[in-house]
Amino acid sequence: QVQLVESGGGLVQAGGSLRLSCAASGRTFSSYAMGWFRQAPGKEREFVAAISGSGVFAYYADSMKGRFTISRDNAKNTLYLQMNSLKPEDTAVYYCAGRPGASVSSKSPDTFSSWGQGTQVTVSS
Repeated sequence: QVQLVESGGGLVQAGGSLRLSCAASGRTFSSYAMGWFRQAPGKEREFVAAISGSGVFAYYADSMKGRFTISRDNAKNTLYLQMNSLKPEDTAVYYCAGRPGASVSSKSPDTFSSWGQGTQVTVSS
């Protein structure tokens, strides 16, 4: 499994932007489908976005389409989430996750086997 470490969270005003990064260990990063999930207090962990191992295919939750962009740099073993036009309801702990297999066959968090520790994103109104 890959080891994952997120960074880039913080406090931002509504309408602002943040870019999250997720550094992965190991030499098989490109063979992992990767995803971002988030969890707000009192709520279940929810899917944000996912990307195939090659980076060609990306998928988003409906509420993030047009605002968030997932990308990866396999040469740097790093996953990114660019978040624009942030809203207070985007406030949550954001987690990156990985699953062996290059294709995104499922958006369920239960299908991802490697998880980072999470990074807090707080959007003020």
